[in-house]
Amino acid sequence: MTTIVVLVEQSQGNVRRASLEALGAAKSSGARVVAVVALVDGSESAAPTLAKHGADRVVVLKGDGRSSPDRSAHDIAAVVREEGAKACLAAASSNGKQLMPRIAAELDSTVFSDCTGLDLSGATPKAVRPWLAGKLIATLESNAPVFCATLRPNTFAPRAAPAAGELVTKPSSAVLKALVASIDAKGGGKLDVKEAPVVISGGRGMKGPEHFALLDELAAAFGNAAVGASRAVVDAGWRPHSEQVGQTGKTVSPQLYVAVGISGAIQHLAGMRTSKVIVAINKDADAPIFKVADYGIVGDAFEVVPALTAAVKAVRSQR
Repeated sequence: MTTIVVLVEQSQGNVRRASLEALGAAKSSGARVVAVVALVDGSESAAPTLAKHGADRVVVLKGDGRSSPDRSAHDIAAVVREEGAKACLAAASSNGKQLMPRIAAELDSTVFSDCTGLDLSGATPKAVRPWLAGKLIATLESNAPVFCATLRPNTFAPRAAPAAGELVTKPSSAVLKALVASIDAKGGGKLDVKEAPVVISGGRGMKGPEHFALLDELAAAFGNAAVGASRAVVDAGWRPHSEQVGQTGKTVSPQLYVAVGISGAIQHLAGMRTSKVIVAINKDADAPIFKVADYGIVGDAFEVVPALTAAVKAVRSQR
């Protein structure tokens, strides 16, 4: 049976959803799935969760408390070789993006980044990913000995596929070319726009930073939403760069994307056009954003957004 190794990330002791999505993508191919958790305290606690989502084997790499991307990549590549894996997958998170190129180099392979589709069933693996700022969707084949890819969050579905979940602990190697001295985590406990199932983004049509409170209220009404912003908004200092969606910001693929006061420049579309459902709110009926929107509301955002917030709250109160 084909074996696929999946790099798993944790956040505050919980397995990140993007990693469960990667497990789901691997399991959907009918392969034996090996989940690898590297240099994270409490890694063993993730085993039951990973087993419920398709991990046939969980490998925990235990180190000395020091975090090194080079060591993690070296150790994960070693697991890939030991397991005879055909593919190695990770979420297209900041951690996945820094580790997968290193892993691929160790395996004499290449990386297919930010994939939105996979076909691992045949002799030659195939990846689907946006090209040219999302203007094209390319289907690519790999002839490398091990197929390496990062997967765009919110694109693949986690699977309820209970497996054996065998737990194995391995000591990390002594490879230490670079060390992570510290990580300044984002405060506030807010959802990251890359992982939120609902994203509410605002543009220059919000007319000022103070009016983003309307979008914060709408996000709070959904309960599982994050607030994003266009580049113009971030450049103006209205919102932090961590919320920027677009070609020079973050690429998102939520279940629902609400664009408020955003005209729809190609640079912004490149970061959100793979969203499952797009709703545009703009008083300009000719705004380019309406060409990609599934639903469009032509009107004043300062009237539409409060009404939408009230409607969302009413629906959720009936559940």
